[in-house]
Amino acid sequence: MISSTGSETMQIRDMIVEDIPQLAELYRQFWGDASDLAKMKTTFLELQKRNSHLFLSAVEGDELIGTIMGIVCEELYGECRPFLLIENLIVDKKHRRKGAARKLLAELECLVRQRNCWQMILVTEADREDACAFYKANGFQLNNAGFKKKLHPAK
Repeated sequence: MISSTGSETMQIRDMIVEDIPQLAELYRQFWGDASDLAKMKTTFLELQKRNSHLFLSAVEGDELIGTIMGIVCEELYGECRPFLLIENLIVDKKHRRKGAARKLLAELECLVRQRNCWQMILVTEADREDACAFYKANGFQLNNAGFKKKLHPAK
């Protein structure tokens, strides 16, 4: 376990492979798409071996209530300090506004500060006003433009 939180039951810890089925459900809840559990487990185990990916889970007992993924990217600019790309910060609908996302984000920031990262970057949809307000309240600046291009598999 990485840390306990102020909540009596919520804990933030490293993600484990046993979290994958519940993670797939969180992704389905958020995006509406089913996930390939076998592929998720294989990929998770491969990424876990690398020093570049960080996966955290917010749990209450055996229930996965939220997750976050961070990817540490090397930099060739300036002092060549790494930066973090944040992906897939998701909290179960019935557990939102109880501090899980804030605690996941804070724990991830603590970990990447130890890795000498100089900034954290994320992209969210501009029309997700609640998410934008959350990130601003947690110290992220909205003075940049983020762009995303979805790529479809080659045929």
